[in-house]
Amino acid sequence: QVQLVESGGGLVQAGDSLRLSCAASGRTSNSYVMGWFRQAPGKEREFVAAINWSGGKIDYADSVKGRFTISRDNAKNTVFLQMNSLKPEDTAVYYCAAQTLGNSMTYDWETSVGYDYWGQGTQVTVSS
Repeated sequence: QVQLVESGGGLVQAGDSLRLSCAASGRTSNSYVMGWFRQAPGKEREFVAAINWSGGKIDYADSVKGRFTISRDNAKNTVFLQMNSLKPEDTAVYYCAAQTLGNSMTYDWETSVGYDYWGQGTQVTVSS
């Protein structure tokens, strides 16, 4: 089992930045791929970004490319999401997720069903 705890959300204005963190504990060797998803009220959960164990492979949703940066520190079992130039449409609950090596070979990173473990989410609200 892997436990994930997100932090760093908050209320900001358009154009501001936030840095989300996700701390993993437990069997962290199962967190081969770490991803961020978000869900706005009345909408489905959507992919934001993902990174593999080495950091050598990264993927972003088109809506956040050039504004968000995902990174991870394996020594600290933590993954980060640096969010710059925030827009009101970025308002959502942001979830951290972990995917095992096996599932990473089966599922597309952008598909939430392929992730084995999820955090409880952190709220990000961007005012205009």
